[in-house]
Amino acid sequence: RRKAGILPSLEDLLFYTIAEGQEKIPAHKFTTALKATGLRTGDPRLKECMEMLKVTLKETSDGALDRHLFKKCVQSNIVLLTQAFRKKFVIPDFQPFCAHIDDLYENGKNLSGGQVADYIPQLARFSPDLWGVALCTVDGQRHTVGDTKVPFCLQSCVKPLKYAIAIHDHGMEYVHRFIGKEPSGLRFNKLFLNEEDKPHNPMVNAGAIVCTSLIKVISFSASVPVQVINFMNKLAGNEYVGFSNATFQSERESGDRNFAIGYYLKEKKVSTINLGLFLPLPAQLCSIEVTCESASVMAATLANGGFCPITGDRVLSPEAVRNTLSLMHSCGMYDFSGQFAFHVGLPAKSGVAGGILLVVPNVMGIMCWSPPLDKLGNSVRGIQFCTDLVSLFNFHNYDNLRHFAKKHDPRREGGDQRVKSVINLLFAAYTGDVSALRRFALSSMDMEQRDYDSRTALHVAAAEGHTEVVRFLLEACKVNPVPKDRWGNTPLDEAIHFGHHDVVTILRDYHNQYSPQDSPANQQNAEKNLDGML
Repeated sequence: RRKAGILPSLEDLLFYTIAEGQEKIPAHKFTTALKATGLRTGDPRLKECMEMLKVTLKETSDGALDRHLFKKCVQSNIVLLTQAFRKKFVIPDFQPFCAHIDDLYENGKNLSGGQVADYIPQLARFSPDLWGVALCTVDGQRHTVGDTKVPFCLQSCVKPLKYAIAIHDHGMEYVHRFIGKEPSGLRFNKLFLNEEDKPHNPMVNAGAIVCTSLIKVISFSASVPVQVINFMNKLAGNEYVGFSNATFQSERESGDRNFAIGYYLKEKKVSTINLGLFLPLPAQLCSIEVTCESASVMAATLANGGFCPITGDRVLSPEAVRNTLSLMHSCGMYDFSGQFAFHVGLPAKSGVAGGILLVVPNVMGIMCWSPPLDKLGNSVRGIQFCTDLVSLFNFHNYDNLRHFAKKHDPRREGGDQRVKSVINLLFAAYTGDVSALRRFALSSMDMEQRDYDSRTALHVAAAEGHTEVVRFLLEACKVNPVPKDRWGNTPLDEAIHFGHHDVVTILRDYHNQYSPQDSPANQQNAEKNLDGML
């Protein structure tokens, strides 16, 4: 028997939470429970845990973990695992949220219409039936549905990323000496500059060309520079990032407009680079390949202030992220940017390959991908998904989180179970925190909750000698004064064992008066007593 009144370790709490009364946890039950929180077994942050699990399972005959072996596996990652299982992530009830995402995906799947882009021959080869959605939260919770492992090119979705690189490398003031911040009101590939002879913003082709010229490139070649690929890998948490040489060759052969824009920029002295060497680079960056899964991590890194959620690495400065999201919000969706900002209210960037990179700041990143495009060049299914998402959840930048009752807020845990945790209750009793207990009682918490040893707050308070807590629980909350733990001990037994004589006196009075029908006590008397104590 462990010492009475001593709280169990986090590893023990996690074991008993998953074991549900059993002496061992089958390995598949642990991994299934882990996935239900949104974490993946391949999450880089859980590498030590998963490696130890593999080693440990080789030593067992039944593929199950007792408490000792379980502790051995999880102790290196216990903080992250405890956050996950205590529902401390940004989306606490992750499975119900994912069910809603699946429904929105099915709604989009039923849409028809739109045309696959054909001005770049490689893009025309994609099936119009391809449709995938992947999301990654700022805590690294993952969910995918549909064709999320099929590689496709970022195309214009790369524009905010290379702008972010330029800001990260040079700072905002330097970059915006050459590029404006306003929507152009014109097609993205127009040969047109603002009144200061600058590109209107980094999301149109002229601005993207200037942004690319500001990226520190060591050498030009037939593929994307190594430092750019390394940056993209960090942004994606080292998940899939590739390069489509076939798409690049198609882009270069059909890129006369971009060459014209480049020379126009040179004429206006916006750019002084060697265009013959440089102009292939924007096409190379557009030909970078991702999947919905890897791109969702890129979006989540933007949502997370520049920190990659699944590696914890800082990839971008906060300034670069803020400026990037601001321009995505106002200019990211071609000629649909104003309507998208009005109806969806979130930063996003679309590309002619059918991708929409969507950011819910401080919550998650999403990549939707479906090749058929509307007349403005945005994915038909992707636009519908984004619109439906904000109709269901209060993710719009200007939704009032407190008073918008018609929408769901997945950031709140259903039923306020987080507040009503038995661990919080027992810890307050253990530390003698009567103020916390008052708050719990006022929030209608069950003050007789038990832990896995069937110990109540009264057991813990009695063992620690907290007379004020004992009085509050008995007099104000009218808890059962004689609950028995798994060893048959009552709070009175605990007080006697640890020599807390004042607590013994209080409990003996209640022990002698108690009869089973007194619990739960008459509600009116309990409320009256509670009001008096508070």
